[in-house]
Amino acid sequence: MKYIFILSLVIFTFTSCKKKEVNFVIKGTITDNSFNVPLTDVTAYLYKIPAGTSQEELVTTTTLSSTGEYSFSVVRDKTTSFIVRIDKTNYFPIEGTINFSDLTTDHDNVYNYSTTAKSWVNLHFNNSNGVPTDELTFTKQSGKVGCAECCTAGEVILSGAIDTNIYCINDGNSIYSYLYFVTGTSNSGIRQVTTVPFDTVEIYLQY
Repeated sequence: MKYIFILSLVIFTFTSCKKKEVNFVIKGTITDNSFNVPLTDVTAYLYKIPAGTSQEELVTTTTLSSTGEYSFSVVRDKTTSFIVRIDKTNYFPIEGTINFSDLTTDHDNVYNYSTTAKSWVNLHFNNSNGVPTDELTFTKQSGKVGCAECCTAGEVILSGAIDTNIYCINDGNSIYSYLYFVTGTSNSGIRQVTTVPFDTVEIYLQY
């Protein structure tokens, strides 16, 4: 009986000293701002950047619910940050970085994100009967900025006789507008249109 008691004590001590696994819960809701509804039918990916590296590692994935919700449960380990990434066809991608220092195990860590449907505008400029000295300047007033596919926010100058189309991406169900003036004339103003999700609309300017 003495040996059995000692063995039981050793087992109890070993299991008691074993470190308990602690998890973070990262969750939130993804919104489709073009239609003011939850984003659905897409996979959410969670990556981590381990401490001391810059290399991303895929941790886990989940499918957004019918209410646009996602939830990840991840082990609390030596990590610099986590990245939530969602990329749905014909929508602008979502990439949210969450610093390890901002996370807690005391309660759920809620991070909500939103995206918009892609849409396009065709800026159609027509001066087919112009002369080489004709010059039109236009500058975007409202529209999508800061994306790889976005048109410039600076001035654009068109010279001479032209009939040209410039395609610009925009948030679906949002206004795209530009201010223009024709050098040496009183022809100036603002042209705008509300872009249609997943489609292309035109702003036509003849001068």
